[in-house]
Amino acid sequence: MICLFLALGLSACNVKDTGTGSDSDSLESRVDSVSGVNDENKDNPLPPVKSYSNVRFKDVTVEKVGPNRFTIEGKGQIFEASFSWVVEDGHEELQQGFQMTDAGAPEWGKFKFTIEAQKKRTNSTLTLILFESSPKDGSRQHELPIVLE
Repeated sequence: MICLFLALGLSACNVKDTGTGSDSDSLESRVDSVSGVNDENKDNPLPPVKSYSNVRFKDVTVEKVGPNRFTIEGKGQIFEASFSWVVEDGHEELQQGFQMTDAGAPEWGKFKFTIEAQKKRTNSTLTLILFESSPKDGSRQHELPIVLE
């Protein structure tokens, strides 16, 4: 009887999951999607694209498109589809603004915008912070800091 249970237990360990749900994705496909490897040409992979996420923002990427110019793209689950941003250098806020996603919460709306930001001090670090403003008091909520330079 014990041998039967051992045989059943060992055979259950060797069964492959062939489900089609998102939980059954192979480890290789998850690693490739995170690292940004180009599946079509693994001998010449694209450089990894860093993606930023938190509770309200996901798949946020930054591309430097010129001197002091950056394109920010991603998705947001934002109340009334409006979010704010600020660029700071560790000492002061250099720029601020707001953007809209193409859908409000609970949907994940897409956004894409370009900013121009220049350091005032050569040894400072430019940081973009995306955030949702509180409807109660306007305070920053769900901040997502992204280092630009």
